Amino acid sequence: MAWIMLVVAGLLEVVWSLAMKQSDGFTRLVPSVVTLVTMVASFALLAASMKTLPLGTAYTIWTGIGAIGAFTVGIVVLGEAATPLRLLAAALILSGLVLMKVSTGDA
Repeated sequence: MAWIMLVVAGLLEVVWSLAMKQSDGFTRLVPSVVTLVTMVASFALLAASMKTLPLGTAYTIWTGIGAIGAFTVGIVVLGEAATPLRLLAAALILSGLVLMKVSTGDA
């Protein structure tokens, strides 16, 4: 259950980062509210997952899901550049997440 909460927390991090971008510096009400609500929910789920998962693993996976997710949303939704070097960097982050998950040894 901790892993499910952690993945959802990471996905919510992607939502709040996109909403923050759309809030235009917190000058637009709806994206600002979405940012704050999803941010709180993301932190709450991260905290709950840390009850059973190691700190380093949970935080690394959470930030990694957020980083890769925001990177992907930036390319797909916002039209940001998908250069070979950026794609390589994302692949390295993703490989680090897989190694972190495998290194914990629990399902």
